[in-house]
Amino acid sequence: MEPMAEIKWNDRFNLGVDEIDKAHQKLFSIVNKLIAFTENPEKQQHACKEGIKYFKSYTIKHFAEEEEYMKSIAYAGLPMHKSLHDNLRDKTLPALETELEDQDYSIESVQHFIGICVGWLTGHIMVEDRAITGRNANKWVHQSSDAKMESIIKAAAQGLKTMSRAPVQLISQHYGGEGFKVGKPLCYRLTYSHKSQQKQQVYIVCEESVAIFTLNNILDMDIKRIDRTVIDAMKMLSIQLVDYINKFFPVDVKYQLDKTDLLTFDQFAKIFYKQAPACSLLFNIDNRGYVAICSDFIQP
Repeated sequence: MEPMAEIKWNDRFNLGVDEIDKAHQKLFSIVNKLIAFTENPEKQQHACKEGIKYFKSYTIKHFAEEEEYMKSIAYAGLPMHKSLHDNLRDKTLPALETELEDQDYSIESVQHFIGICVGWLTGHIMVEDRAITGRNANKWVHQSSDAKMESIIKAAAQGLKTMSRAPVQLISQHYGGEGFKVGKPLCYRLTYSHKSQQKQQVYIVCEESVAIFTLNNILDMDIKRIDRTVIDAMKMLSIQLVDYINKFFPVDVKYQLDKTDLLTFDQFAKIFYKQAPACSLLFNIDNRGYVAICSDFIQP
């Protein structure tokens, strides 16, 4: 397993709001300490436990202070911004902590935790927090109703459980294209169209470990590495997964699959840097790895 790279504070992260900028620098410092802990196996478990508790506590404190600042300037994007904070606090961090405990703070689970947190933190500062000061627009411009989102989550989780034949846990309902840090994920873009030529796209991102586990589980085989057969098989499973989800949400306009592209993770992340789909979910498959399902295909 390659060592994790240090993340460095850069002045371009500054918003010009002193208390927020200082809090962001502190968060970067905490994450770097967590990364350093992973390099010392003897102290890794205890140090990570304590470091993650501190990260969680500090993050929640910072969120509350940032939300108070947004109220003080009557920031119109506060409800959406707060929902991103709530999602990390109430869903993502507890789910990541559960994974750490279930895997006894293995290097893979620690890298998952740090990878998701670093990606979330960096993307959130560079896009959502900068939107507070008017430097750019936020990328979460679409949002499904709570009831609709819960229905989508249930359908997606059931589809993944059926596909992988394994337990499934929601990690985030506002996944923003963060890296997983473990292996190279397979990224599929499914493009759908209808007779008006309007197109919709669905992104399925699957860690290599999940792809291998799923196919071995379904086919009772002993696949050990990613090859063309695995890539093509997961493409077909991705198409079937979207079909399964859409059965729960009948619409008047019927879209047909137009084409399927295999993207690099960098290509996928660049799309998300600009704007996130209304539905953007991240799941843990039986502690084997992560799968993201992201789309505007199912309309809010």
